[in-house]
Amino acid sequence: MKNVNKILIAIIVVLVLVLASIAVWQTWFNSPSYYAVYLRTGDLYFGELSRFPSFGLKHVYMLQVNAQNGQNPVSIQKFSNVFWGPEDFIKLNRDEVVWYTKLKPESQIVKLIAANPDLLPSSTGAPQENNPVSQEPSSSRPEAGKK
Repeated sequence: MKNVNKILIAIIVVLVLVLASIAVWQTWFNSPSYYAVYLRTGDLYFGELSRFPSFGLKHVYMLQVNAQNGQNPVSIQKFSNVFWGPEDFIKLNRDEVVWYTKLKPESQIVKLIAANPDLLPSSTGAPQENNPVSQEPSSSRPEAGKK
């Protein structure tokens, strides 16, 4: 009888671990969650936040401001498509991050990224006019020193 109880407890523990693993997998790895990261330099990046093995962003997009374009002064560009050819990962120094926030799946920037996953730069590396963010930026930017 004691062996049967031990076997039942072992089966229950295994089932609980399997269910917990499935729940964690669906929560963390099911669909990509995009984040906005604002750095002390004033740069704003969008991508999937990675905390392990190093803090950073993968599938990175960067905000481009083109004040000379009155109709579309703001656009995004895929980080790996800039003229100097970086990989699609930015390792971030936590001390330089002013703030980061998870973006809602229905946000305009996430919809734009989903519709154009490989935003292409022009030959000069300047932002594309055909991939604008539909809202103009506000005239005030958050101060880099605040946390």
